[in-house]
Amino acid sequence: QVQLVESGGGLVQAGGSLRLSCAASGRTFSSYVMGWFRQAPGKEREFVAAINWSGGSTYYADSVKGRFTISRDNAKNTVYLQMNSLKPEDTAVYYCAARLDSEIEYRYWGQGTQVTVSS
Repeated sequence: QVQLVESGGGLVQAGGSLRLSCAASGRTFSSYVMGWFRQAPGKEREFVAAINWSGGSTYYADSVKGRFTISRDNAKNTVYLQMNSLKPEDTAVYYCAARLDSEIEYRYWGQGTQVTVSS
């Protein structure tokens, strides 16, 4: 069982930056692929970024590539999402999620943190 708690959301002006954190419980954090997703009002949840267990491989949605950076610290059981050059269309609730490398679906989800980008 893994419990995920996001933090770091807030209100920022367009062009600004935020860093989201996701703290995970459990001693097997390093076994999991970690991902960030987001859901804007009236829209479906969408993939943002993911990182493999070692941090050696990262994946991004085209909409955030070059602006967002995902990283992890397995010693701290934490995954981060550094968001730069934020745009109003980045406004959403951001969720972190975890899955085993052998699985396709993310099995554990956090409660989400709100990010609002004003124009």
